[in-house]
Amino acid sequence: MEEGVSQKWFEPFLAIVGCTCAIVFSSLGAAYGIGKSSGGITASAVMRPEQIMRSIIPIVMAGIIAIYGLVVAVVIAHSMEEDISLHTSILQLGSGITVGLCGVAAGYTIGITGDAGVRGTAQQPRLFAGLVLILIFSEVLGLYGLIVGLILSTSL
Repeated sequence: MEEGVSQKWFEPFLAIVGCTCAIVFSSLGAAYGIGKSSGGITASAVMRPEQIMRSIIPIVMAGIIAIYGLVVAVVIAHSMEEDISLHTSILQLGSGITVGLCGVAAGYTIGITGDAGVRGTAQQPRLFAGLVLILIFSEVLGLYGLIVGLILSTSL
């Protein structure tokens, strides 16, 4: 090998995979949540078109899941250095996987809850408070992943 060329490619690779997992999986969860909730919003808009803006809450909450992944991906990308240790790169990989998979879980629950919730709210408006509470508990799954992901990526 030429002099001055680094042979340490594995450590940065793990950190890059962690960065990729954070944004890709969180975006997949958000996309599922948005897509599933949109079907319920469209169906319920036929019955009560005046409640469309109120029914957008699951869409907004699912979009926040992708932001969680973006935050961790940016933190991982900014902490990358040329001579990264194996310990640091494994922490960054774990951070990305954590926030990504929690984003998938949160997006999935937001999608299912949002779809059923807005359809139910169109028929019985008193269900709205319960829908919002269930959506908050679903969103918190992604928030837990963000917190653990940030702790892992900054505990170097």
